[in-house]
Amino acid sequence: MERRARTYRGALALLLAGGILITGCGAPDSGERSTADRATGNGGPAGGRQPAPAQQEDGASAVEEGDARESAAPDYLSTFALDVDTASYGYARRTLGDGQLPAPDTVRPEEFVNSFRQGYKAPEGNGFSVSVDGAKPGAGAADWSLVRVGLATRPASDAGERPPAALTFVVDISGSMAEPGRLDLAKTSLGILADELRDDDSVSLVTFSGEAETRLPMTRLRGNRTKVRDAIEELEPADSTNVAAGVQQGYDEAVEGHRKGATNRVVLLSDALANTGETEADAILERIADAREEYGITLFGVGVGSDYGDALMEQLTNKGDGNTTYIADETQARKVFVDQLPAHVELRARDAKAQVAFDRETVAQFELIGYENRKVADEDFRDDSVDGGEVGPGHTVTALYAVKLREGASGHVATATVRWLDPKTRKAHEETGSVRTGAIDGKLWGGDSARLQVTAVAAYFADTLRGGDLAGTPSLGELADRARALASSTEDSSVAKLATAIEQADRISDGGGDEPPGGGAEGEVG
Repeated sequence: MERRARTYRGALALLLAGGILITGCGAPDSGERSTADRATGNGGPAGGRQPAPAQQEDGASAVEEGDARESAAPDYLSTFALDVDTASYGYARRTLGDGQLPAPDTVRPEEFVNSFRQGYKAPEGNGFSVSVDGAKPGAGAADWSLVRVGLATRPASDAGERPPAALTFVVDISGSMAEPGRLDLAKTSLGILADELRDDDSVSLVTFSGEAETRLPMTRLRGNRTKVRDAIEELEPADSTNVAAGVQQGYDEAVEGHRKGATNRVVLLSDALANTGETEADAILERIADAREEYGITLFGVGVGSDYGDALMEQLTNKGDGNTTYIADETQARKVFVDQLPAHVELRARDAKAQVAFDRETVAQFELIGYENRKVADEDFRDDSVDGGEVGPGHTVTALYAVKLREGASGHVATATVRWLDPKTRKAHEETGSVRTGAIDGKLWGGDSARLQVTAVAAYFADTLRGGDLAGTPSLGELADRARALASSTEDSSVAKLATAIEQADRISDGGGDEPPGGGAEGEVG
């Protein structure tokens, strides 16, 4: 993992010369594009002014009394778009189960971390709760703490609560999808989803290989479930993979069948191995930009296959206002399309971004673990035209930071702010939380928070797989032992599966590969 650490030089002079003042919660007009998540400086506070607490859109104070901080240098801000994807972890588990280590460029730590329940308190309304805590990992990182920023949305209380859905399924039927665990699994997944959707939901079906074809126009499920199932069962593999044609045709159908007041979404099921037509995500999405912007149609990517175009699918969904997951078998298909259906169909927030402001008086260095391709310029945090992430009900988003405090530091460490747009009104809202030194100086391993330990294990595992050198990273054997113990104490099967994946990676790294396939799967998102 590329280290972004650098020494903070001359920031005070720059701030005084340019008149730049940034509050502890950040500001949209900082005038400097932050590179974020790096070592920070030795200078004291800029100016001597105490700014007023930041205000939310509804006028409520976003910072508790006593947490308003002096102006912070731009380098003390970390800004990123929220990401609820889990495909990287699911695909890594599949690859490890097949006896191979995942390619480092397919490993995204935030997707490993976000694959596990966190236990954050849910908000009462339709926005976010913000939790910030941490602990010291100890050996090998004596001067460092892990700081966890946790965001959560309120779960859907029942299936009838959400608005109706208008879903356009775009299904890859190319030759590569003929292999077991691809088109057959996509058809199974669609059948499960068709059974779970309500009578007032609507679906359309588009397929693509060398060209795209509409198999079923937008159809209300009431009285038409047999028709929908028949269209799914008729799918057979063809030849090449023209993802661009499929996505464009899918959006055309989604616009044609657009339902006002419904959640309009394109669901792409593919191994994403594009080999015909346009194969770059930007160019593909440019073709359907008007449909995305005018109609608010979002993209949900479902990856399948042992050979999977992870990069293309992830880029498509990130830039297509959606998210992606990976399924390896029917068990995982049921998890995504039954247990997690509301989170993938409904939206709680659009263009959600987070900004964490670290206190220059207490923090010497910090590094965000992951989120490299979700970075947002600090000055764009409150620019609502800048793309963020889409988040559904019951989702949790975790950002884990490695933080080094200044010697003898005590007091405020960081303030985290999440900003999002209401999916219906497009009104902007914010919520904020903060953390002090006393909340991050306890021991990590064997500490009070089992969920924080699971988060750390997942992050350290991901960092190891992609060749990073995160301070305090235990060996794979030690990580596996910790995951086993945590699986027992939490009685969480997803943590047991994490332990298995780490054990597989350890054996493969030691030359003991060729393990029988264990089945890839994503974690159970809480």
